[in-house]
Amino acid sequence: MKHADLHRLYPKILGYAAVSVLVTGLIVSPWGNTARATDDENSVNLYSYRQAFLIDPLLDAFTEQTGIKVNTVFVKKGMLERLKAEGRNSDADMVLSADIGRLHDMVTAGVLQGVSSDKLNKNIPSQFRHPEGLWYGLTLRARIIFASKDRTQPGEVLSLADLAKPALQGRVCTRSGKHVYNVSLIASVIANEGIDQTRQWLTGLRDNLARKPQGNDRAQAKAISEGVCDYAIANTYYMGKMVTNTLKPEQQQWAAGIRIIFPDQDGHGTHVNISGAAITKSAKHRDNAIALLEFLSDTHAQEIYAEQNFEYPVKPDVTLHPLVSSWGKFKADTINLDKVAQHRITASKLVDETAFDLGPQND
Repeated sequence: MKHADLHRLYPKILGYAAVSVLVTGLIVSPWGNTARATDDENSVNLYSYRQAFLIDPLLDAFTEQTGIKVNTVFVKKGMLERLKAEGRNSDADMVLSADIGRLHDMVTAGVLQGVSSDKLNKNIPSQFRHPEGLWYGLTLRARIIFASKDRTQPGEVLSLADLAKPALQGRVCTRSGKHVYNVSLIASVIANEGIDQTRQWLTGLRDNLARKPQGNDRAQAKAISEGVCDYAIANTYYMGKMVTNTLKPEQQQWAAGIRIIFPDQDGHGTHVNISGAAITKSAKHRDNAIALLEFLSDTHAQEIYAEQNFEYPVKPDVTLHPLVSSWGKFKADTINLDKVAQHRITASKLVDETAFDLGPQND
């Protein structure tokens, strides 16, 4: 199928995909129609889920250091569908995404190619890269527990399993179990504990909820502040976003009443998810894409990442943002995220099986 024909199909295939330009290079309409990206040998074409404020400083630094121009398209939804529709005619050389689930779906769809380099293997610990080099983690976010400073005692909750204990009935909040963050979390429990134990845990957690799962991670912090619940499940970087949100000072107040618990420090460690990148099977500027991936994994870019979104650098020993550092050190789960991702479908089915999103069923 010709590239022009694909353009006519985009509104049908990607009608729900909001696509906008981040950096000059690719011209994109909200319907997903694009002009062909430059074939300049000194360029690389990037499809990104990550927002402009996060990646522009990194890409500018890469171009300044290497002279390679990065043409970037922000794809809010439907990146996989777009890559599948474009096939070998895709302009994308590289994809940038948040959450292991999206990367795993691309692996399963066969739209990525494996790459390897000594620099990538040195910079990125093995549990945060695909065994065959089909994707590489670039930043980490821990899935932690928010706890009310006023209504909880240190030591009362130390693990995810503790959230399912009867003593916590009516005291826990979370977003939907079907959200990608929680699906990955549940998948990690399956990978470590098995399906039966995960089902039991998820049922106990459901019955300890103070309300039906709803909102985003910041909404859980608000619920703690309002006394709706005492504990909540959230990603670390939301704490940073709330603490520094001068435009919405009420979020600073939510954060001020919360302490962070890194669960399972006496066991397998806290579940961490990634933002990551991969080289597409259609890449026409493969060497430039690998150069960009290596750059993003190295110290300078990792420090920029750490400053921008309160995430943890994937490369060990990179300086943390002072606020992130103030939360303390923690032990991360060392299981390879590829193994975790393989349990996502089962995790999603368990959410349905336990009627988790219907909330507590204690009657």
